[in-house]
Amino acid sequence: MDLSSRYMGLALKNPIVASSSPLTGTLDGIRQIEDAGAAAIILPSLFQEEIEAEEARHDHLTGAHDESWPEARTNFPTLPDAARGPHRYLDLVRRASEMTAIPVIASLNGVTAEGWTDYARSIEQAGAQGLELNIYFIPTDITLDGRAVEQRYLDAVRAVRAAVAIPVAVKLSPYFSAVGHIALELERNGADALVLFNRFYQPDLDIVGLKVLTDLHLSEPHEIRLPLLWLAVLSGRVKLSLAAATGVTTSDEVVKYLLAGADAVMTTSALLRHGPGHVGVLLEGLAHWLDTREFASIDMARGIMSQSRLHEPRAFERANYVKILQGYGH
Repeated sequence: MDLSSRYMGLALKNPIVASSSPLTGTLDGIRQIEDAGAAAIILPSLFQEEIEAEEARHDHLTGAHDESWPEARTNFPTLPDAARGPHRYLDLVRRASEMTAIPVIASLNGVTAEGWTDYARSIEQAGAQGLELNIYFIPTDITLDGRAVEQRYLDAVRAVRAAVAIPVAVKLSPYFSAVGHIALELERNGADALVLFNRFYQPDLDIVGLKVLTDLHLSEPHEIRLPLLWLAVLSGRVKLSLAAATGVTTSDEVVKYLLAGADAVMTTSALLRHGPGHVGVLLEGLAHWLDTREFASIDMARGIMSQSRLHEPRAFERANYVKILQGYGH
């Protein structure tokens, strides 16, 4: 049984990728995930706020000598690595890349391209085999139009693409008015892969304490449907690698995403719930499903239920919406 796949130009021994989580933020966790059979890991994100904080500290320290003698500018104090998030992150990239035999993909999380490019280069130099851009942007400015939102993504991709040679993926928001169009634009601007989708953590309200609650809920299998739709629509129509990143709990979700056209299937919540060894459960279930249907490889199954390959492609369009509503209760 050939479970091998390719994602963003990287050869993977299977399609299961451990996405960003506390488990991928430690060398021990990374080792356990690799031992369980994952084909690649996504490190936790380096946040734009961490980069900006380091730059602010540097400016403060160097600015402290502006009014003193010139020779003092060669004696700037050095912050210890333990106190600097970006430096700790680069050390994690370096050590994880040296330790593992599977691809290590770093992640940058931010809103704008400013400040990313230098760290993208440093991440590449530290040994990362790929870079995921997690552009976590919620356009709360109601005067901002849709094109301006898209441009933030395109500017970030273009800037990072110009800075590094390693493959670049974009973790895409599900809230674009034209997902297919932005996918094509990201491809034209240098992205190698799309991850569907970025899971925005939406607030709740405490009606007793009158506070905004910002708690975390792990994803559930029912959340698969939106990324499943767009994977099926994009598969075969874009050159980008496609990864699914929501709701993977059992091998059933892995199979569905592959049938829709995913090159890689990412999981976080299941590993946090069940531990790194759950990767083996997912792989065993996937291999069993392929074997019972006499598929000798992942490639034989991938994308066979994408919109471009279905005999009835309207199943992903408005016609299916009408059919579902008319058939309810009958």
